[in-house]
Amino acid sequence: MRNPLLAINTLQLATEQSAQKGFANLLKGVFGTFRNVTAHAPKIKWTIEEQDALDLLTMVSYLHRRLDRAVRVPQGPSGHG
Repeated sequence: MRNPLLAINTLQLATEQSAQKGFANLLKGVFGTFRNVTAHAPKIKWTIEEQDALDLLTMVSYLHRRLDRAVRVPQGPSGHG
């Protein structure tokens, strides 16, 4: 596994590396839901149920909290670990 810029754990065990990959995929998925708003339908007119909006905000809160606790991974001279 290539070293990420930020790590949510020590990345020492296979389970930790798997958790890191899963977290990265979750971030990509959430980002993909909201990215480039101006190129798509305006989100101001985005129809969403209240429960779905609450769930999305909860997910973003979780991701943000994990990112707040993440640590920077030292990178080698080529920018890769």
